[in-house]
Amino acid sequence: MAWQRCVGGQLKSDLRFSNTLVWNTFPVPELTDKTRAAIVAGGKAVLTARAIHPERSLSDAYNPLGMDPALVKAHNTVDSAVDRAFGSSRRLTSEASRQELLFKNYSRLTSATA
Repeated sequence: MAWQRCVGGQLKSDLRFSNTLVWNTFPVPELTDKTRAAIVAGGKAVLTARAIHPERSLSDAYNPLGMDPALVKAHNTVDSAVDRAFGSSRRLTSEASRQELLFKNYSRLTSATA
């Protein structure tokens, strides 16, 4: 979402989605089997944590004042795995730091093909 918000932009408060501006330019790194497995496990942990409260809508589940600690922990786990896949040594804590890392990867990937 950090890439989406920065590259795709917004109309009013709605995110603009574009396959050519956002998805086709997303700098996906090569993933080892171990890294891919960690990301998949993290995603499954998020789904498991959401299933603890099936009565909650996504809006309720992600209310910052009422998020279940298990869901917060699961997201921290998957965020850490994804951040490491993109080259960070730790889980990043701000959108700006994620965008910086994403643009470093984009620059590296696009200069390699030029």
